[in-house]
Amino acid sequence: MGVIKFLLKAIGGLLLLGIVALGITLRYESGCSPVAEASSGETMFAVHYSCYGGSEVLQLGQHSKPAPTGNELLIKVEKAAVNPLDWHFMRGSPYFMRLASGIGKPTDTRLGRDFSGVVEAVGPDVENYQVGDAVFGGAGGTFAEYVLRAEDYAVTAKPDNVSHAEAAAIPVAAATALQALRDKGELQPGQRVLINGASGGVGTYAVQMAKAMGAHVTGVCSTRNIERVRALGADEVIDYKSDDYTQLGLSFDLIVDNVGNNSVLANRRVLAPGGRMVMVAGGYGDWIGPLANPLMALLISPFVDEKFELLLAELKSEDLATVAGMMAAGELQTVIDRHYPLDEIADAIDYSESGRARGKIIIDL
Repeated sequence: MGVIKFLLKAIGGLLLLGIVALGITLRYESGCSPVAEASSGETMFAVHYSCYGGSEVLQLGQHSKPAPTGNELLIKVEKAAVNPLDWHFMRGSPYFMRLASGIGKPTDTRLGRDFSGVVEAVGPDVENYQVGDAVFGGAGGTFAEYVLRAEDYAVTAKPDNVSHAEAAAIPVAAATALQALRDKGELQPGQRVLINGASGGVGTYAVQMAKAMGAHVTGVCSTRNIERVRALGADEVIDYKSDDYTQLGLSFDLIVDNVGNNSVLANRRVLAPGGRMVMVAGGYGDWIGPLANPLMALLISPFVDEKFELLLAELKSEDLATVAGMMAAGELQTVIDRHYPLDEIADAIDYSESGRARGKIIIDL
């Protein structure tokens, strides 16, 4: 027995040391350095960052203009859009993100995911697009004058009646809303759905999509956004400054949580039997906070009838085309809060991180 106790203590000690070492490693940040700029050839202005931190780490400079090969499109960016994802990558927070984005400093120094623009050149294997086509989608490093995008991945044609600003706002936010409602939420006509964070980028699309799918929609937002959310089609709006939706005795078939300010157990109280909760946002903090709800959901799921889903949205050309069709038909509109020029990208990121954005933030190239 003494040997077994010794082994258990040794294993526990090693695990503890491993956890501490991992924490120190993830928390480590290297110093900032200038990102190398292009000194010859064709160039473009683009935003890069060489270290983790606040918006002061962002650098706008001249970098090499890319050239398309294979089935790639070279797209001149007209508009880009800011997402919370951008400042999470900028800060490397929560820290577990750094397992993918880079330990100590980012491995990909570009920033930005959403774009809308015009095809300027095509690779030799491109079949479906030609120079002059207006397109939108998702790519790495869209806070730049040009981006490369394979024609069969996360790009689609922009409808003629949709502006570049409206289209640039679509990719991350609208795809997230669509996948939360349709795929993870399995929303059906007549069901009751609650959108927590209804006035943000994802929320404004989710309210409209849920109505288009025949649901009874309740939106949760701040006082100043009540009328806007109601105008988007919400049947009821709850002001979170005065009411906690988990304490009102309500019942919903689906909750789409874009905020993460209430626990899984609190949300379960307002789920109908067999209902679903889709977690788009996990919560706050650099360490365990964002994982608290997903971990609790994992723990209780085997013992309850309700379903708890964590959504990591994936940009797909077919989903972007679906949203584009809804916008072309007038079934969906983009809510734009503010525009910023590219050289004010730091201010745009700060505004997004403040949590006060009412819809999407657009970057004008």
